[in-house]
Amino acid sequence: MDWFLSTMLGRNVQAYVDDMVVTLEREDQHVADLEELFTTITKYNLKLNHDKCVFGVEARKFLGFLLTERGIEANLDKCTTIIKMRSPANVKEVQQLTGCMTSLFRFLSASGDKGYSYFQCLKKNNRFA
Repeated sequence: MDWFLSTMLGRNVQAYVDDMVVTLEREDQHVADLEELFTTITKYNLKLNHDKCVFGVEARKFLGFLLTERGIEANLDKCTTIIKMRSPANVKEVQQLTGCMTSLFRFLSASGDKGYSYFQCLKKNNRFA
């Protein structure tokens, strides 16, 4: 996808493996951006799964994040999962917590500092020994 969409990535398309989102800064440009994508898809003989295609949405979950007119936001479901977790009591539970936290780090200031002790706990594995 990176090669096929190289001229569009970061400008008006975001892609991960075989998932794509056409983004817009100006609504009047969106149709032209879609045409550019469809032309590229046709040029390389790619196919779209019509069951997965959605058009004209203002907010949508994509790869576990929420895409809105304000940009990429944290998925409330992931936040709720972390909030409802009990304090970890063993290594497996610390691993589950750090997995959930990793997906939200981009939304937390100083996230490396806040998550450091959990990752150190996994690295040393001395607290639960």
